Amino acid sequence: MDELAALVARALAEDVGGGDLTTSATVAADADGNALITQKAPGVIFGLDVAEQAFLLLDAKARCERLVSEGRWRDTGGPVLRIHARARALLTGERTALNFLAHLSGVATLSARAAKAVEGTRAKVLDTRKTTPGMRALEKAAVAAGGASNHRAGLYDAILIKENHIAAAGGLAQAIDAARHAQPELAASLEVEVRDEAEIEQALAAGAPRLLLDNMDEAELRRAVELVAGRAQLEASGGVTLEDLRARALTGVDFVSMGALTHSAPALDVSMTLELAP
Repeated sequence: MDELAALVARALAEDVGGGDLTTSATVAADADGNALITQKAPGVIFGLDVAEQAFLLLDAKARCERLVSEGRWRDTGGPVLRIHARARALLTGERTALNFLAHLSGVATLSARAAKAVEGTRAKVLDTRKTTPGMRALEKAAVAAGGASNHRAGLYDAILIKENHIAAAGGLAQAIDAARHAQPELAASLEVEVRDEAEIEQALAAGAPRLLLDNMDEAELRRAVELVAGRAQLEASGGVTLEDLRARALTGVDFVSMGALTHSAPALDVSMTLELAP
């Protein structure tokens, strides 16, 4: 079983347990059905692979017809996915499929709103590692589908030195030097968290190519941009919301990271209706 199927199987097991008592009591085992999943609010659909997998695991002969392209903004919503399968499989898989689809579409929708908010600025919106355990790859794919950008995938593909690393290393310069020597192939993209102008100067003196400006207000961000003057890339981070995103982007930073893209995206409203096949 591949990774996606295994994830969906765990979600189904959580919901179904020893069996779907209501469906088994009310729906004939040999009944076929046609189901229609509908988007009921403006936004971006993403996660059809996962939704389809929920039904296919319950009925290997299920047939799924996509009625919309993923990653496209739709103002009016409408039909998304049509599925023909055993009626019991459709009803048992409904909530699992909709949970995945609503969440991932919500992430894509918020990401699309964020990307729209920074249009005309130099900044790109980045996601973070503040993801649902076990769902990171899907959530980051949803971010990209919505039009925002992915930061590092995990601890294994980039170096980001934060305040606890600095404390453990004995100082900011020491942490940068140790990381550069340990992973020279990643030195060009090394990033270090800074909290004030003194730390900015220390990071620049140590040759850090990218600075994470932690919890700075707009005035502090503008001052940091002036101080750095193009000597390093700058990323604004810390409690960014859709409402203040553009103001932060307009300070002149290169990136704004937004954990809310994955940890606080509202679910997109989707529903499923079922008819028994003749």
